[in-house]
Amino acid sequence: MTHFKNTGQGKQHVAFAAPYPGKIIPVDLAKIGGELLCQKDAFLCAARGVRVSIAFTRRLGTGFFGGEGFILQKLSGDGLAFIHVGGTVIKKEMRGEMLRVDTGCLAAFSTGIDYSIERAGGLKSMFFGGEGLFLATLRGQGTVYLQSLPFSRLADRVLQHAPAAGGSSKGEGSVLGGLGRMLDGS
Repeated sequence: MTHFKNTGQGKQHVAFAAPYPGKIIPVDLAKIGGELLCQKDAFLCAARGVRVSIAFTRRLGTGFFGGEGFILQKLSGDGLAFIHVGGTVIKKEMRGEMLRVDTGCLAAFSTGIDYSIERAGGLKSMFFGGEGLFLATLRGQGTVYLQSLPFSRLADRVLQHAPAAGGSSKGEGSVLGGLGRMLDGS
């Protein structure tokens, strides 16, 4: 982990950027109970007083079926931490209710939240519903951050539209596609 320290006189600046499109969220750990569990690679940077470690989920099923789950980043302490989430973020304050979300859309949650993975409906909806096979079920009191575009989903979309490996790019509007058609005589 890289540490930055101001050794000069007065205020200095350092900038951090997100690794892919999304939002950077400041989280004051002192205001949410001193701990935040987040998806792996969500941590961007933090002020002194924040420790970063890994946390394993308690349930074996979560690890096998949780998508972004099993190994989570644990941010603890009393400082300001910055996490990155994909797409748009929704911050939800839970007060004892239950919430079910796609496993990839769960970005982070405070320690008052119980996290488990449950099957999404029956076999018919699992295979023909167009959604994932499992949902994250959240219960308890605390803060939950949801993301609209997990990195895995963004990567899948990019790969769907990329030319095949080793193949030529002949898509409409591509310069290489137009050049290929000219050379082919089509």
